[in-house]
Amino acid sequence: MHIFFSGIGGTAIGPLALIAKQAGYTVSGSDKQDSQYIQYLRKQGLTNIHIGQTHEQIDTVHNEKPIDWFVYTSALPLENPHAPELAFCREQGIKTSKRDELLNQIITDKKLKMIAIAGTHGKTTTTTMVVWLFKQLGVPISYSVGAKIPFGDMGQYVEGSEYFVYECDEFDRNFLAFEPALSLITGVTWDHHEIFPTREDYQQAFQEFISQSDHTIIWQEDAEYLHLAVTPQLSIQDSADEAITDITLAGLYNRLDAWLAIQAVRRITHETVNTLTVHMNGFPGLQRRMEQIIPNLYSDYAHTPEKIRGAMSVALEVAEEKNQNLVVVYEPLTNRRQHYMLDDYGDCFAGTNRLYWIPSYLAREDPTQRIIPPEELISHLPDRSFAIAAERNTGLKKSIQKHLDDGDMVVCMAGGGGDSLDEWVRKEFSRT
Repeated sequence: MHIFFSGIGGTAIGPLALIAKQAGYTVSGSDKQDSQYIQYLRKQGLTNIHIGQTHEQIDTVHNEKPIDWFVYTSALPLENPHAPELAFCREQGIKTSKRDELLNQIITDKKLKMIAIAGTHGKTTTTTMVVWLFKQLGVPISYSVGAKIPFGDMGQYVEGSEYFVYECDEFDRNFLAFEPALSLITGVTWDHHEIFPTREDYQQAFQEFISQSDHTIIWQEDAEYLHLAVTPQLSIQDSADEAITDITLAGLYNRLDAWLAIQAVRRITHETVNTLTVHMNGFPGLQRRMEQIIPNLYSDYAHTPEKIRGAMSVALEVAEEKNQNLVVVYEPLTNRRQHYMLDDYGDCFAGTNRLYWIPSYLAREDPTQRIIPPEELISHLPDRSFAIAAERNTGLKKSIQKHLDDGDMVVCMAGGGGDSLDEWVRKEFSRT
């Protein structure tokens, strides 16, 4: 079967394309722009990828080898319901679907059980931690992770594995397509407002997802937020559990994510908490989660108040240990989200000595909404004495370099993909 992936450079589509290739399918794809993810996929053998998403390009691919299934990112019909690739597939009678239908097909064909990691924040880190623990125990595992990891591919199908570990995103209600054997809820805070117009809509979606899961591991705070009744299908965790202090990873939120991962793998393997904690303390991290680009310069995938607080918890511990000033460069993800988050940042940057706030990364935007400039977003911080509006330009590069020369710790927080702050800082400062 020939599967064509539109938006193959995305952090959800890309791993699925790898999995499909490893499961024996013919894979091709496209994306609107080149990126580090695209380059990574090509190195993994997915060479039939073209940049641009025109009628002519997909027609060429189809003529070379007929496409049987067209899988697209959720953003495609939202951005353009008449997208050329979609139109071509409809004309040709090619099966089209979002990624969830294909993944369910693979899981059924390979007789896998899903371990789903869902939540507003912490999904990628927790998913990676679960995979790490299985690998440390020598248990064959298939998985999909939304980031590059140092101990495997972003996505992998392993012949003979019993479980599939999946970062189960709520955007476009994707997670409601699955019925997991085990689910982990990493934290719930209203997000994706264009999909869930009210807080209650968001809560209801998570309630429904949990009802579809055979068993769910969840924090007490989230169980209360979602108004869940205590049942045998819930394992409710206490974030104040003293055993969590045995986890030595930097950052409180990392330690909490690690605890959920330990509980999940313990449930499957019946290994002891102590053994799993020892393995977890060796966790090597993953790309864009406090990833060091060069000494003292880091990149982190933080773009909501909760994610920022998580990144700050790690950064402040590292900076304090090294007696450094902490500098943050922040690029918000989507202008649309800022209209809802304007007053939600609060003190999430507390502890920062200097904050450079640059314009939002634009994606899936509502054209009727005005672009909120950094100056206005900063004005809503309760304490803005340390924050300045900036642009991603040579002036910002000089400022970052000056901080590095002074021995400061600089953390770039950005959730965007191609042409984001993350890619810019790698290009401007990488020594490789």
